[in-house]
Amino acid sequence: MRRITRRDWLQWSAAGLATPAITWAQDKYPIKSINWICPYAAGGNADTRSRLVAKAMASLLGQPIIVEPVAGSAGWFLPPKGYLKRLREICDKHGILLIFDEVITGFGRMGTPFAADFYGVVPDMLNFAKCVTNGVIPLGGVVCRDFIYDAMMNTNAPEHGIEFFHGYTYSGHPVSCAAAIATMTLLKEEKLFERAAKMGPVLGDAMHSAMKGLPNVIGIRSLGLAAVVELAPLAGAPGKRAYDIFLDCYQKGSLVRPAGDNLVLAPPYIVENHHIDQLVSTLAASIKQHA
Repeated sequence: MRRITRRDWLQWSAAGLATPAITWAQDKYPIKSINWICPYAAGGNADTRSRLVAKAMASLLGQPIIVEPVAGSAGWFLPPKGYLKRLREICDKHGILLIFDEVITGFGRMGTPFAADFYGVVPDMLNFAKCVTNGVIPLGGVVCRDFIYDAMMNTNAPEHGIEFFHGYTYSGHPVSCAAAIATMTLLKEEKLFERAAKMGPVLGDAMHSAMKGLPNVIGIRSLGLAAVVELAPLAGAPGKRAYDIFLDCYQKGSLVRPAGDNLVLAPPYIVENHHIDQLVSTLAASIKQHA
């Protein structure tokens, strides 16, 4: 399978090496099967980028497109307005499956069950993990539309055959499934999706207010209950500035996540205002310290 990806949305894992220095990793471990299109940083609106996708699709008809609705691991990069809807239209036009990777955005991070709900776009398949068990027990799954399920099930295989044969040692593990059921119950009973939707703007407002004008800050992004500040990299040492700040914040009791030269805040849905104040103020102070 060949893949289309966005340069700055890529989650790198090459030869066992995970690195924020995407350009360095691409040169050292080139992945020739990837078609680089639609770089986020190049600018352009959703329609322009979608046309680039359509052009690349001309050589990939019949192969699926996989996209994170919001690029979480790369540093919470947000799609342009209308981008995912236009991508859905292009996939429908060319008969291409659209798959959403909602490992990070799924189960409430956007203040909705899935980012598909947030953006009003229905993918053909959707994979999930992480928050389905509150991130404490490994579990993942796939949701698909009826026509895909029916194509798998309505076969001429013998009655004793398994239609969609796949499995792993720990498939259907009862502990993981019990954790998922307990998590789903709490998400519903405590209205945690709604709480994430309520606290998201609080986090976003705090980040934009505290980070604007700080030294080396070149970008601030927030959506749902997650926000990021992007820093100018140190010459010859991409990712080091953010990593040093991450360590400093950790030592001061605040956990932020470095992703290249981005620092991401993605607090739990039960976060209170004073927690957000502590996280944001600690991060701001550390950015000043490491200027």
